[in-house]
Amino acid sequence: MKLSVTSFAKDFLGFVLLIMFLGLFFTIDFFKSDERFITIPESWLSVNTIFLSIVLEAIPFILLGVFVSALIQIFVKEDLLHRYLPANAYMALVPAAILGAIFPICECAIVPIVRRLIKKGMPLHVGVVFLVAAPILNPVVAASTYFAFRTDLTILYTRMGLAFVLAIVIGGILYVIFKNSDQLKWTKDEMVGKQIIIDENGPKKMNRLKQTLYHASDEFFLMGKYLIIGAFIASLFQAFLDRSVLLAIGSNEWSSTAVMMAFAYLLSLCSEADAFVAASFGSTFSTGSLIAFLVYGPMLDLKNTIMLLAFFKTKFVLTFIAVVTGVVFVSVMIVQWTILS
Repeated sequence: MKLSVTSFAKDFLGFVLLIMFLGLFFTIDFFKSDERFITIPESWLSVNTIFLSIVLEAIPFILLGVFVSALIQIFVKEDLLHRYLPANAYMALVPAAILGAIFPICECAIVPIVRRLIKKGMPLHVGVVFLVAAPILNPVVAASTYFAFRTDLTILYTRMGLAFVLAIVIGGILYVIFKNSDQLKWTKDEMVGKQIIIDENGPKKMNRLKQTLYHASDEFFLMGKYLIIGAFIASLFQAFLDRSVLLAIGSNEWSSTAVMMAFAYLLSLCSEADAFVAASFGSTFSTGSLIAFLVYGPMLDLKNTIMLLAFFKTKFVLTFIAVVTGVVFVSVMIVQWTILS
């Protein structure tokens, strides 16, 4: 009963937020006119604009992610992953990073895909590599980074090279901590096997197209509510965060790297577009801190954290956050002292 009430509350909150912000979007000109009878502060109108921009930017990638997840559920057999993944846990990290470089998937879409792959039998640490590598290493992100920093390709090469190495390192560290233990949150329906209607041998067999659409729609609404809640929190930070304070403390290598990582986490930008935002900070922050922004943000941001907490155990998510943050910060400092100095 408690679980159903909590689930209903999340669904209701997500629905109310979406309706409220859509209503403001279509009536925003009225609230800015002199004829308005309700005064809404400009900062809250900014929250509305930022929220809708995050949601509208993320929805296409969420749709991509849930359809890929549904295809994995229907067409990928459990033994397929075990057949092609190296038996050695550490040797399996490199193919996972290479796989992440092939698929054009951003951090919005990667969570449902990794969740489904782990449910299909992919080892946890391999899923972690794919989780942090795919949003950075894919060709679309490489192209956007090239056009944003075409006058200084050092940032492009460092971003891609560092992301590849760190994905393997992060996966290895989490393997040492968790081995292959189950860190997913399973719902009661999943535990008792509710999905009888899509069982290929069951009495209510559906063709594979219907099965794919069924899974995709179910996954979309499941992910959508967490996207909306995460986008709302991120929009609050963007609208009310006093950036001048952060700019003031970003005057040296240590603090500027930490500040840009904080920016990346709170702004929750799509990895396909974050390079252009980073380029706008080029005259204020060091090259190393820009790289920290471009590596850390796609691996971990606010809306991504909301999704991770919804589908993975809290201990795993907190450990994941600590490992990713520590590894990225230390590695960027090393790069600044050696390559960029």
